[in-house]
Amino acid sequence: MSNGNAEDGDRALKDDAARAAWLYYVGGLRQDRIAEEMGISRQRAQRLVARAMQDGLIRVRIDHPIGACLDLERQLVRRFGLKLARVAPSLGGQGDALKALTPVAAAEIERIFRAPDPAVIGLGTGRTLRAVVENMQSVEGSHHKVVSLIGNVAPDGSASFYEVVMRFADCTGATHFPMSVPVMARDSDELSLYRSLPHVRSSRALAETAGTVIVGIGQMGDDAPLFMDGFITAEELASLRAAGAAGEICGHVFDEQGRYLEHHVNGMLVGVRVRSEGVNTICIAGGRSKIKALKAAVHGGLISALITDEVSAQQLLDA
Repeated sequence: MSNGNAEDGDRALKDDAARAAWLYYVGGLRQDRIAEEMGISRQRAQRLVARAMQDGLIRVRIDHPIGACLDLERQLVRRFGLKLARVAPSLGGQGDALKALTPVAAAEIERIFRAPDPAVIGLGTGRTLRAVVENMQSVEGSHHKVVSLIGNVAPDGSASFYEVVMRFADCTGATHFPMSVPVMARDSDELSLYRSLPHVRSSRALAETAGTVIVGIGQMGDDAPLFMDGFITAEELASLRAAGAAGEICGHVFDEQGRYLEHHVNGMLVGVRVRSEGVNTICIAGGRSKIKALKAAVHGGLISALITDEVSAQQLLDA
């Protein structure tokens, strides 16, 4: 019995040391703020950060899963039938969810590219995926193919600032297949034209064979990425919300039950709609604005794996 208590005590100490180190090195908090967040003295916060260094928990990333995060991962998997959940420690208070989750997501994606069997990996786009790939270390993944699931041309004709397929290719050496067309067509004639282009047909066909896809998720509030980035108008956003829009993946909008809407906006997207059957769909997302979209996506089975932060995981479970 005493051995069990000693092991539990050592694990709890490592948990505290890992959390303190995370807040210090990733969150950029001073030791007095760490003490306030953890409800301990400043001196203990200082000792915990030193302990994390002494025990080898600190590398480029903190190499110790915090017990609370592991418990949240298990709850997410059980509650929503996910194949995988990864939960990053929060940065405390109003800490940035994206900043918290990107190191954990980067490590998980690196593991995918280290897999020895050649694979086709589909990629979404957006701020989150760009932040993740910028946190990734170089990986030997030249035996894989990465293909974009969505167009990479913005409404004004410029290249999309958040297109990531080339960044992933640079990081992994994988052969890459961008979808070099606008995200959305303006009418059915334009849609038919874009989809008839040989390189688009090739990319779409390859994307349909992807066994793993890596995506973010978009909210449908006033700050909806589709609207903020100019892909839809205010009137179209209002129409989507009136139709029950809860979120979007690769531009395709779904309702609170995780069902894709029959709406003209969805009908004008040039890229590929993410399938839920037979595909390992990994969603990387966090933050209060994403909870409604995440809840709908997991209930509708649109995603099979989730990488998020501690606060967002708890909010999702509470929702």
